[in-house]
Amino acid sequence: MRRQFISGLVCLALLLCGLSARAQQPPDGSGTQSSAAPQAPTPTKPPTAPDQQTPERSDQTIIRNINLVDVLFTVLNRRNKLVPDLEKENFKVLDNNVQQSIRFFSRQTDLPLRIGMLLDTSNSIRDRLKFEQDAATNFLYSVLRRNKDAAFVMTFDDEPQVIQAFTGEADKLRDQIVSTRAGGGTAIYDAIYEACAKQLSHPPRPPGDQPDVVRRVMILISDGDDNLSNHTRAEAIEMAQRFSVVIYAISTSTQWISLSQTDPNKMGDRKALKTEGDQILQDLAEETGGRAFFPYHVDDLDQSFQDIGDELRNQYSIAYSPLNYVANGKYHKIRIETPDHKGYQVRARRGYYARTYRDVTGTPEQSPAGSLIQ
Repeated sequence: MRRQFISGLVCLALLLCGLSARAQQPPDGSGTQSSAAPQAPTPTKPPTAPDQQTPERSDQTIIRNINLVDVLFTVLNRRNKLVPDLEKENFKVLDNNVQQSIRFFSRQTDLPLRIGMLLDTSNSIRDRLKFEQDAATNFLYSVLRRNKDAAFVMTFDDEPQVIQAFTGEADKLRDQIVSTRAGGGTAIYDAIYEACAKQLSHPPRPPGDQPDVVRRVMILISDGDDNLSNHTRAEAIEMAQRFSVVIYAISTSTQWISLSQTDPNKMGDRKALKTEGDQILQDLAEETGGRAFFPYHVDDLDQSFQDIGDELRNQYSIAYSPLNYVANGKYHKIRIETPDHKGYQVRARRGYYARTYRDVTGTPEQSPAGSLIQ
């Protein structure tokens, strides 16, 4: 009995020892000690301070102020011959009579042309429609270079209409020009505005790997009398200036007094008494750096067309940031001078409106003069 009692105590002691050893084992329940070193606990990343947190991606529009005015111009000497070899130091730029620092300067020669041919087909030019067709066709065959230049044809009477989209084939342009008919009112300012905003603002790019730089030009053939436009003359001029469009105007008016035709220098510009419409055409041209012509016969324009082509392929480009520019909508006068050459004539646009880009396009980018649009 005693031996059984002692055996029971021994068994109880062994059981208690086993329970004690189990309580000291690792939580995974393994009775043998692992040979691998215990892993260090993963450090907890400290919370990021509010001002150090990575910013979330935003799709908000970034508004940039682009106060860069670029001006294209040509220089002629006393004999009305082009002067193509001047340097940046030869020019002085004034914005509202304040001299500016020229940031960019270049001589731009032989650039591809993008031409807008605008034909007045209103009832007022019915008797001169054949003159318009011949003048437009002769210009295109004189100036347009195949595989390099491109042109479109727009007619305007009650409203503007593109009758031939951009093409480099003069024959296609001619076919559409000779098919025009006259009738209706005259919306010349709407035509200029739409041609600049919808066609010449984004003309076809040059083929191949050439730089995306072209020369924008408008040939406007009309009597200058507007009676239907929704846009004003100032708005039409501003749109042309914004996209650096140079307007060459050809008057269809026959109310003129002939000068002596013995002087070849006066051929193509023989009008002594200009009508109100002629004055409008001259204003449109001079405000954009172009010229107006007042011929009677189409033949009078032959030399003029050659001169236009030469001018467009031998121009200078200047860009500057106006001092104290404020987008308040006010008009700024531009004047470019050649102090070292008093007899030289600079033909450039006369100025620009200091508006925000939103005023014209509805987008928030700011640009007083097209911002180097070429």
